[in-house]
Amino acid sequence: MKIVLAYSGGLDTSVLCKWLKETYSAEIICFAADIGQQEELKGLDKKAKATGASKIYIDDLREEFARDFVFPMLRAGAVYESGYLLGTSIARPLIAKRQVEIAIKERAQAIAHGATGKGNDQVRFELTAYALKPDIQVIAPWRIEEFQREFTGRVAMLDYCRKHKIPVEASAKKPYSMDRNLLHISYEGGILEDAWNEPPEDIFKLSVSPEKAPNKPEYVEIDFVKGDAVAVNGKKLSPLGIMLKLNEIGGRHGVGRIDLVENRYVGMKSRGVYETPGGTILHRAREAVEQLTMDREVLHFRNSLIPQYAKLVYNGFWYAPEREMLQTAMNEAAASVTGTARIKLFKGVASIVGRKAAKSLYDPHMASFEGNVGYDQKDATGFIRLNALRLRVRAKAGLRKK
Repeated sequence: MKIVLAYSGGLDTSVLCKWLKETYSAEIICFAADIGQQEELKGLDKKAKATGASKIYIDDLREEFARDFVFPMLRAGAVYESGYLLGTSIARPLIAKRQVEIAIKERAQAIAHGATGKGNDQVRFELTAYALKPDIQVIAPWRIEEFQREFTGRVAMLDYCRKHKIPVEASAKKPYSMDRNLLHISYEGGILEDAWNEPPEDIFKLSVSPEKAPNKPEYVEIDFVKGDAVAVNGKKLSPLGIMLKLNEIGGRHGVGRIDLVENRYVGMKSRGVYETPGGTILHRAREAVEQLTMDREVLHFRNSLIPQYAKLVYNGFWYAPEREMLQTAMNEAAASVTGTARIKLFKGVASIVGRKAAKSLYDPHMASFEGNVGYDQKDATGFIRLNALRLRVRAKAGLRKK
């Protein structure tokens, strides 16, 4: 049997590589997607093979991730619940897509992942896999009774790694889970499961604490074309280049940290801590240009669709027809979003302080309290009376509640 394992070199997949090989007497082909983990990928080839893999693919998918996944999602203004910018959610369909492609290439009978039976990632990986290859076999060890008996938690997995001399970054002292990519880093589990505990400062990797950020604000200008960022401070960059640059700038000002308890698709609540510096800046900057260029009713209608779009991404339905349909609508809404935003970064906050667009719907002369250019204030009289008509009829009929 041949199995393609989604492999990160972290605690779960390090254990799985050896456990799958022994349990299924299988050839294990590991696959690691380079979507911005940076130093986490160092030594992965050697580690995977030492743990039992016959081969490992380490594919640089960063540009594809930024261009075809992160940017379309940002273009849609997607935010899940209390401010989650969907950094982990949007990475899973790309990873699963490439994993299926490798399985087809290697003529593997199955793919496997280390997502737990309590989380969202199992859904995201498998919905993508089945959407792209309906007959694929998926092995999810965390849902297998034999695996659950052997590994009752992360401490048992750490013991397994020590027994088999598998090096991992997690420890019993810091047994939280971390997931990093170009858009963000997420932290959950272990010491973070107590929702009253403040996240320890030493977990953060992308950003300084706002308290230690520079005492002087920094301004950044971002150019957009049809809802996509194309330049930072006047320098044209690819989607990957923009993400890297804004992560660097935002990180040094402590921008993009968020701590929330969210509703998982499987039904339970979970606590997540996130760092999303570049994505936070892009989200605010795009909003600034939208304010100038997007028609009122289009903006309001688009905003009404954002929760549904975000939920589809969060729940793993990237390759579902309803997400694709919504994406078309989001792209059409963003077609007018061309202009420049100026963002002020200071002590963890990204503030809109300026915006401009060649085809702006904002007319300062019309909106000004001085003069009546292009607008006759007397027109408001009939406008107000027409809108008040049903209210007046209701009041005359005695139907208004006292």
